[in-house]
Amino acid sequence: MNSTQRRDELALGLLGANYADLTPVQRSVVDLMAAETPTGLAPALADDRTAWDRLADRVAKVGGSWTFLGGFALVMFGWIAVNLLLARWAFDPFPFIFLNLVLSTLAAVQAPVILMSQNRQAARDRQAAEHDYRVNLRAELEIMRLHDRLQLSERQLQRIEAALAVSPPAPRTP
Repeated sequence: MNSTQRRDELALGLLGANYADLTPVQRSVVDLMAAETPTGLAPALADDRTAWDRLADRVAKVGGSWTFLGGFALVMFGWIAVNLLLARWAFDPFPFIFLNLVLSTLAAVQAPVILMSQNRQAARDRQAAEHDYRVNLRAELEIMRLHDRLQLSERQLQRIEAALAVSPPAPRTP
């Protein structure tokens, strides 16, 4: 039996559809089963990030931590306290226009960097989910195939037992 026939037989027997009618993911699973090769490693295991990607991930990690929030609050309150206590020589007197500029700049730079990190993580999660789906689909199809083989073996065993029960025992010779 060639590989095309084997793929068609697996697709029809396990998924109840012709090979050509399957989705690309289902086809890849049937191809793996027909070739009897392993599914492979998850794509999320490889670190293909650039230096900028790693920097964005670090910024997102630091910017989304309680340590950053605590430190940021200390700097804010320190800035305000220094400018209120030294009102006569303050570098940013009330209403703290320079502080507003710094906060706006921080938000304008930090938000896109965090979004880039989140988008990349979402793409990696989608790849990992698709890989998990392929592994799970293949496992389910392999279990169905094993179940079918087990049922066939059970029917053959029942036929053999029935044949043995019908035939009389052979006479013993002394």
